[in-house]
Amino acid sequence: MKAYNIKKVVGLLFLSLVVLQSCKESKKEEKVTEETKSSSTDQEGFVSIFDGKTLDGWEGDSNYWSVKNGNLVGEVTPETLLDNNTFIVWQGGQPSDFELKLEFKIAEAGNSGINYRSDKIDTIPHALRGYQADIDGKIRYTGQNYEEKKRATLAYRGEKVIINTQDNPDEEGSLRANVQRNCWQSREVVDSLGESDSLKTKIKFEDWNEVHLVIKGNRLQHYVNGVLMSDVTDEDEVNRKSSGHLGVQVHVGPPMKVEYRNIRLKEL
Repeated sequence: MKAYNIKKVVGLLFLSLVVLQSCKESKKEEKVTEETKSSSTDQEGFVSIFDGKTLDGWEGDSNYWSVKNGNLVGEVTPETLLDNNTFIVWQGGQPSDFELKLEFKIAEAGNSGINYRSDKIDTIPHALRGYQADIDGKIRYTGQNYEEKKRATLAYRGEKVIINTQDNPDEEGSLRANVQRNCWQSREVVDSLGESDSLKTKIKFEDWNEVHLVIKGNRLQHYVNGVLMSDVTDEDEVNRKSSGHLGVQVHVGPPMKVEYRNIRLKEL
C-alpha cells in the first residue's frame, strides 16, 4: 500500500512539473509573439511592409529591382532601357484609407513615383494605372499628384485642388480628350500651399527625403519632409478610385537609380 502511494505521489509530481513547464513555454511563446508584433508596429501604428533584406511580399521585374544595403533599389542601366514604366508592387493587399511613410533618394536623371489605389494593366507586365505621388531627380515634379496612364496631372506642387468629372463622360474617348498639356482640365485650384519653387527648397537633392501620404476618403495629401506639397479632393465619381494596389516605379528614359527605405503603412 505504501509503495503504491509513493508511486502515485511521484506520478503526480511528474505531471505537475510537465504542466508547469508547459505553462512556462506557453508564456514564453506569447512573449515572443508580442515582442515580434511590437517590433513591426511603431508607436504611431505604422507597420513595416519592406524587411530591408529581401523582396518578400513584393512583385516586380528583378532586372530592375533589388535590395542593396538595406534599401529597395530601382535601377535602369544602358543595357536595360525600358519601353514602358515598370513597378514593383506590394502584395499585402489593396489599401483604401491609409497613411504611408517612406524615405527615398533619387539620382538627378531619375524619374519615379509611389502609386496607390491603382489597377494592374493586363497588357503591360508590372504596370499600374492610378494615383501617383510623383518623384524626380531634378525636383520639377516631386510632391505633385499625377495619375499614371489616366487623368495625368491632378495637382501641381503647391496646389490645393478639387477634381471634377469631364463633360460627357459616357462618350468614348472623353477621358483622353479632357487631358491637355499632360493635365486634367476639369479641376479647380481652390488654394495655394506655397510657390512651387519655394517648396522645392524643402526637398533635398540626391539625398534622403521622407514622404508621408495621407489618403482618406476622396482627399489625397502628399507631404515631403513634413511639408504639404499637394492636396487633392477628388469629386470625380466616374474616374476616381477608392482602393487599389500600392507600388513604386522606375520610369522610361535614361539610366537612373532610385532607392526606398523604411516603408511603413497604417491602414485607417
